[in-house]
Formats: sequence, C-alpha cells, structure tokens
Amino acid sequence: MKKFSALVLAVLMCVSCLAGCGSSNKTEDGNSEKVIRIGVFEPSTGDSASGGKKETLGVQYANSKTPTVTINGEEYKVELEIVDNGSSTDKAPTAASQLVSKGVAMVLGSYGSGVSMAAGPIFDEAGLCALGITCTNPNVTAGNDYYNRICFLDDFQADVLASFAMEKLSAKVAYCLGENGNEYDQGLISYFTKVFEAAGGKVITDSFPTNNSDFSSYLNKAKNEKADVIFTPVSIAYATQIVTQADSLGIEAAILGSDTLDDNKVLAAAKGTSLKLYVSTFYQEGGSEEFDKGIKEYINSNADAKTANGGDDVISAVTAMGYDAYYVALEAIKAANSADKGAIKKALGTVKYTGVSGDISFDEQGDAIRDTAYIKTINTADGVWQLETVQTGSSK
Repeated sequence: MKKFSALVLAVLMCVSCLAGCGSSNKTEDGNSEKVIRIGVFEPSTGDSASGGKKETLGVQYANSKTPTVTINGEEYKVELEIVDNGSSTDKAPTAASQLVSKGVAMVLGSYGSGVSMAAGPIFDEAGLCALGITCTNPNVTAGNDYYNRICFLDDFQADVLASFAMEKLSAKVAYCLGENGNEYDQGLISYFTKVFEAAGGKVITDSFPTNNSDFSSYLNKAKNEKADVIFTPVSIAYATQIVTQADSLGIEAAILGSDTLDDNKVLAAAKGTSLKLYVSTFYQEGGSEEFDKGIKEYINSNADAKTANGGDDVISAVTAMGYDAYYVALEAIKAANSADKGAIKKALGTVKYTGVSGDISFDEQGDAIRDTAYIKTINTADGVWQLETVQTGSSK
C-alpha cells in the first residue's frame, strides 16, 4: 500500500511539473492571459465545514476585489483551486494531492490543525509552501519549512483564556472537555491546564469519543465538581450540542471556547439562554469599517456566499483571516517576482503585511508574530457577539 501511495504521488507530481505553476488561458476574444493558481485547502464537509466555508469565503472575497497580480512586469490572473479536505486527517492527503495535480503555486489553509499536519508532507514532497490561516497547533510548523501561518498559536491562546478565567471570572476550578484523540482539542487543554494549575487553580479533565452527541454526563460532572468555568475547545458541531445541552441542564459555570467557537451557529445555539459564553478569536466586527462594509455587501449580494456564511451576514473572524491570507499570498508572489513555486516558498517568510486583523510577519519557524487576542462574549438576548476585552502578551 505504501508503494502504491508513493507511485500515485509521484505521478501527481509529474503532472504538476508538466503543468507548471504559471500558465495561460484563452480569453473570449481569442487572446491569451497569464494565470497563476493558488490552492485553497479547506473543509466544506465534516465537523469543521462551517468554519472552513467561512474561511474560504474570505479568500474568495479578496480574490473578487484583487483578481490579478503583477509578476516581472506582466499581469497574471489569480485563479483559486478549492478542494475539500473533509475535516478529516484520513481525507486530507488526498485533497492535498489534488492541489498538487492542479499545478498550484502555493496553498492557503486549513481551518483545522489536524488536517493541516496530515497534508504537510504532501506539500513538502511537491515543493509547495502552505500558508495556514487559523490552524493554531504549534506542530503545524514545527520542524518543517513548508508551512507558515498568520494566526496566533494555541499556547498563547490557552494562556490568554486561562488568565482571563482567573483574573476576570475569579475561577478556581476549571473543567476541561475535548474530543479524544483530537490534536487541536487536547493540545489546547494541555496548555490551559499548565497555566491554570501553575496559578493555583484546580483542573478536572475529560475526553469524549468521536461522534458523541450526549454530553449530559460530562456537564453534570462539571456541575458536581463545582467548576467555575468549563473550557471546551471543540469543533463547531460539538460546540452547538454542548451549548444547547448546558442550557437544558441549567449550567451556571461560564463556558470558555477557543477560536473554533467564534461562529454564528454557536451564536444561534446560545441565543435566548442564560449561559455565560466567552471565546478567544482573531478579529472583532468593527475592527475595519471598510472590510466590514465590503464583506457584508459581498455576502448579501451573492446567494452562495450567504449560504456559506450560515445564512446571515455576521462576520466571522476566520473570514477576516482568510481575506488577509490571500493578500499575504499576493505579497509573497510579488516578493518572488515569479510564478515558480520554489521562489514563492523562499519569499513567503520575508513578507510583512498589515491586514484587517493586524500586522503580519513571520519568525524563523514560520509562525506569525502576534501578541493580541480578542475575547468576545455573547449577548444571549440579541444573539450577537460583543467585545469583552483585548488581551495582549507574548505569542511565543
């Protein structure tokens, strides 16, 4: 099986090399236009589909605003090649190989650290660089030169949330709940536990099996243990169930979530409840008036975009991050002054860009140099996010 997989990858890489990263298309009037392709590696199915679609939406909006890039004095049309990684580490390598076969010059994504790590070796073999958008697990970039990212890391995010729980919520007991075997969930819980316990707090930790739908036993345990906060950095699909069931059980402890819970489906689940819900995230609506106005107009004038956004025009932080990632990609292409994937890979780490989510640059590991996270809470009566506080600190 390993030999067969290697053969398939080799064939795909040969196809990619023959196609090249830059090519030409015939326009309607018969003229030729230069084209460069950027891969979008995101989930549109599975547990992370809601976040993946919103992240892709930001990339697509940016592409609609800036559909070309100048390379060596010539204008290239930027085409997006979008593949679905299925929110699954099993499906991610196949989706990554599809992008290799399409001859993309670089890759954006993914929402989800596990799928990013699973696809990384495929991009490495093909000589492609990938730019992570909101994949926050430190292992995405550790020990490799094929992944950079524009988001803060989980150790920083967990530090921010643990400090917030103790300083702002006076929490002394935390109950942590994540999916068994999920690197994102378990990594964040591990970091949170270290910070919370080091500051004198008590942590109780549980893991639920994949595809679990009944969280009552876990939530009742948190209540019986007199937890002040419940930290559950899970997928959107699990989060909506946990929020709904926490309300039905009369949970009074504050629920803390990571960036994955910054989603309008979670908002809808919490609306009309008395729950206290706080999440850490990358962007708060109102941060850029121009971006907010533009993306809302884009969503409301495009039925597919509105569906991808969950049926309304609430701006998700991952959409803003997808928007910024596209422009960072263009800056890398311009810095390379080439459509060659190797030149772009080399140039990406030198990029400095100010986006709607803040200043973006990279350290030697390829991680973003970030020192700010937004803590948002939900106005349960209106079902909208409101800014609770802005936390700063060291991202490393």
